[in-house]
Amino acid sequence: MEPIRCGWCSASDLYKKYHDEEWGIPVYDDPSLFEFLILETFQAGLSWITILNKRENFRIAFDHFDYKKIAHYPEEKIEELLQDTGIIRNKLKIRSAVTNAQAFMKVQEEFGSFSDYIWKFTNGKPINNNPKTLKDVPATTPLSDEISKDLKKRGFKFVGSTVIYAHMQATGMVNDHVEDCWTRKNS
Repeated sequence: MEPIRCGWCSASDLYKKYHDEEWGIPVYDDPSLFEFLILETFQAGLSWITILNKRENFRIAFDHFDYKKIAHYPEEKIEELLQDTGIIRNKLKIRSAVTNAQAFMKVQEEFGSFSDYIWKFTNGKPINNNPKTLKDVPATTPLSDEISKDLKKRGFKFVGSTVIYAHMQATGMVNDHVEDCWTRKNS
């Protein structure tokens, strides 16, 4: 029998796997946090399944999300990415990946790690929202507004409150698994 999951992930096996193995599980390592940040910025205005379907292509195209490499991408690499049909070929989003890699490293310099910086907003612990249904899950919160504003101040791009809340969900800063979801019952 299929376990009960959050309703948003029932469309495909890839979605279910992501839901079961990644979404809402706390992430504290900088490389993974950066990967999710880049993927979330590319998702802006699109569905998450679109990004998941292209995730492996993104990994290859963006040097496995090596922010040290991405921060120094030359114009030729940006042009190459703009021709890559395996990813989202949005010039502003591609350029923002470079900008965000640079800003990411500045945050690391200031705070010791990006993880220390981002998790300080929740005192290092996930926020457990306990939504009963998907209708109870917000798209933004005052905290995602605050983090978004701070990231923008630090030079990050495509980090609006909705993108940041999705990042918080993906990296387990918030637990928005609905009440009946098997992952909530097993956490």
